[in-house]
Amino acid sequence: MPYQWLPPQGEIRRLHLWPYRSLPRRGFVLFIGATAALITLPLLTVIGSPVLWGLLPFLVLAVAGVWWALMRSYRDAQIIEDLTLAPSRLQLTRHGPRGKRQEWEANPYWVRVEVHPQGGPVANYITLQGGPREVEIGAFLSEEERLTLARELRQTLAETRR
Repeated sequence: MPYQWLPPQGEIRRLHLWPYRSLPRRGFVLFIGATAALITLPLLTVIGSPVLWGLLPFLVLAVAGVWWALMRSYRDAQIIEDLTLAPSRLQLTRHGPRGKRQEWEANPYWVRVEVHPQGGPVANYITLQGGPREVEIGAFLSEEERLTLARELRQTLAETRR
């Protein structure tokens, strides 16, 4: 699962969430290499002719476009959510793409974990309610992972309140 409960440090519990990566960096390199190799195969028939120089810029642009799109996808998905749960304070910090950072704090005694089966941007949308506003958590997780996370969050909050 793309989230992990870190080992407790005294009474403090930490949860680390990140988006799932279907194409790791090694796969990215292999995909770009295979794409470049497959695009150059038809060029073997026109080596030595002026047609090669007419086609080559477009093929280079195609490989560069695929590379740029995948790199942009990697940059946009650099989201990390950190939840720190102490007996007196719950803090959610979201590190978004391009250095954007958002923070939310509340008293864990008043925090409620809400699952919205419908009506949110995704099915089984999870929010934390407490304090002056409601915040989302784990919107990038799969539907089953969000349900499991909600159950674990409720259990951990109940343990912290004791």
